Amino acid sequence: MSEPTPLCVGLDVHKDSIAVAHAQGQSADPPVFVGAIGPRQADLDKLIRRPQGKTPELGFAYEAGPCGYGLHRYLTGQGFTCQVVAPSLIPKKPGDKVKTDRRAAVDLARLLDGVARATVPT
Repeated sequence: MSEPTPLCVGLDVHKDSIAVAHAQGQSADPPVFVGAIGPRQADLDKLIRRPQGKTPELGFAYEAGPCGYGLHRYLTGQGFTCQVVAPSLIPKKPGDKVKTDRRAAVDLARLLDGVARATVPT
């Protein structure tokens, strides 16, 4: 029986909204931008329930900032892994000067997927 593939979720957190993207772990498919959700706990619960039907293993990543620490406490309290990433350490292409919520969420999902691939033994 094969192990379930993890779903890597990138979150770009702001006071009024959270941009969400996900990447299917160990897949060649690029990360997909899901959309924006509200910052309330009910919105997070809905976000967690939706992908749990696809895979039981979820991993989250978001950029360090003043709006995400409550999110980190909530997700780790629910038993999920949550990575806090320094914005200056996220790899960027030379031409990517404009930072958008969508790009940031997709980049975080891609980064978390890369970390998951590097730690999985082959």
